[in-house]
Amino acid sequence: MKDVKIEVNNLSLYYGEKQALKDISLQIPRNKVTALIGPSGCGKSTFLRSINRMNDLIPSVRITGEMLVEGVDIYDKNVDVVNIRKKIGMVFQKSNPFPKSIYENIAYGPKINGLKNKAELDEIVERSLRQAAIWDEVKDRLDDSAMGLSGGQQQRLCIARTLAVNPDIILMDEPASALDPISTSKIEELVHELKDNYTIIIVTHSMQQAARTSDFTAFFYLGELIEMGKTKNIFTKPEKKQTEDYITGRFG
Repeated sequence: MKDVKIEVNNLSLYYGEKQALKDISLQIPRNKVTALIGPSGCGKSTFLRSINRMNDLIPSVRITGEMLVEGVDIYDKNVDVVNIRKKIGMVFQKSNPFPKSIYENIAYGPKINGLKNKAELDEIVERSLRQAAIWDEVKDRLDDSAMGLSGGQQQRLCIARTLAVNPDIILMDEPASALDPISTSKIEELVHELKDNYTIIIVTHSMQQAARTSDFTAFFYLGELIEMGKTKNIFTKPEKKQTEDYITGRFG
């Protein structure tokens, strides 16, 4: 199916003896926003991190099944993990700007990838900050420390930093949970704009946020994928009782 960006088949993940993901199979469409919802500890973030192999960094992790990105199984032993992470950007719950200037935060990734040309770096910095809807707020202070920005600005800066290395897929782990309502709505608007060019997967605790920002929603519970579908269907006529109970607030 040409519109599928990521196809997951029977993916299970274990931390030592504990199984955190149980036989997950789903398809994530390209250039759409897919929200992962479910109560704390149900496997949403673990699944998100499996998409760019961040769980590899935990010694006791074992993964079975396959995760196909553009038809390539990213868990195949011949796959270059560095290349995967270049193509799959990650934005965390807590903004984590580097203790450097705003400019250097954005230029860092392209420089590591070997880009030295100042004019090209300038162009990438401006483009990324514009895409992240923060250029107008910072264009006159690019040499100032990123640490002086507000929480919401720092999070948009981190999104710009992710965009600077030209990913295909952007993973967002509760990107607005630490932000005030105004900053949250800016992040949500941004997510909406970015999906024209990127496939976005967002973990959120907020049902309202999932309903507002996503095209598709996947409901996880106790390490299992209970149901996935178009967001409006999941929120108005879910097929599974567990999904309905969670969405209507009966548990979780």
